[in-house]
Amino acid sequence: MRILLFGEYSRFHNSLKEGLQKLGHDVTIVGRGDGFKQFPIDIDMDPTFFKTNKIPHYFRQAIFRLLKFDIATFEVVFKFYKNKKHLKNYDVVQLVNEAPLNISRNIEKKLLQFVFERNDHVFLSACGDDYVFINYILNGSLPYHILTPFQKNPSLKGHFTHSNEYIKASHKKLHDFVFENIKAVIPGDLDYWMAYKGHPLAADPIPYPINTERNKFEPLDVEGKIKIFHGVNQLNYYKKGNDLFDQALQKITDTHGDKVEIIRVVSLPYDEYIQKYREAHIILDQVYSYDQGYNALEGMAKGKVVLTGAEKIFEDNYSITYMPCINVKPEVDHIYEALEMLIKNPDKIVEIGKNARKFIEQEHHYVDIAKRYLAVWNA
Repeated sequence: MRILLFGEYSRFHNSLKEGLQKLGHDVTIVGRGDGFKQFPIDIDMDPTFFKTNKIPHYFRQAIFRLLKFDIATFEVVFKFYKNKKHLKNYDVVQLVNEAPLNISRNIEKKLLQFVFERNDHVFLSACGDDYVFINYILNGSLPYHILTPFQKNPSLKGHFTHSNEYIKASHKKLHDFVFENIKAVIPGDLDYWMAYKGHPLAADPIPYPINTERNKFEPLDVEGKIKIFHGVNQLNYYKKGNDLFDQALQKITDTHGDKVEIIRVVSLPYDEYIQKYREAHIILDQVYSYDQGYNALEGMAKGKVVLTGAEKIFEDNYSITYMPCINVKPEVDHIYEALEMLIKNPDKIVEIGKNARKFIEQEHHYVDIAKRYLAVWNA
């Protein structure tokens, strides 16, 4: 099959591509590299002129502050139509999001219309902010979610601009258009499955694919200091709960500073990011989720102990009988106690690291996951 994966988040589509290629399929990724993370893209539509040249970059920022319009959109559109011959006649197209290029919604709609008119079988992944998910968490009864910090402190509004775009009228029009043209929407983890459960176009969730060959298991050596890695995405600082992790780490430094080494990095490209956490025993991922996101899963594949979301819905869904990661709630003391338990019980770190790898091989193996996507696409 010829398959087009449109857009990229957190290396999800790259790993799916690798699984599909193992099965003999011809796969192309088009889109942008997910900001500073710089994931590989076959047909790159990122507005590099406005990012890498100082004067155009400053001009872009000034125009956006004045008009709330990103003029880099024009470069994305130029690259789209320059590559239009590579965007048609695929057996399957999967969008990573209902706004996979993250540009002006009216313009994005026009570009997606081109894709829909030239490809018959288009699917949508639910794996990031979108209209259904944001409305679900705002109007549901979850005890906490990614917008909880904003709800508790409206002064943080500027940190949640991206999420709030998905409930605007302009985005609702794009959402409706996309759902008129897709065959199905496939939730990527249980956080999104909760939002889409019962939706007429929702398929069963398919776990994220993790390339277990690329992410090799490295047994943990707990002799010496326990190394704790905190990778901060500055754009999602409050959304991921990085502020709570920072507070918990300060408490750990105050009480167990002689036993730990803290590795804290901010907004690194993906390849540099994974090198930085290679020596870590523990990775701090996020506190507002109910299932693991992509960064957590790749860390688990390497045998790291990840503090992340692993609530009861996760345990029930996978019938968990062992601990593959540490569930943390958005409470500084809860995070601190989890870290302290690991520091005082280094054998637990080794045990959980092995469990983490076992879980990834059983539930997230990239070739097995690729087969599940093919089953939905061919249904």
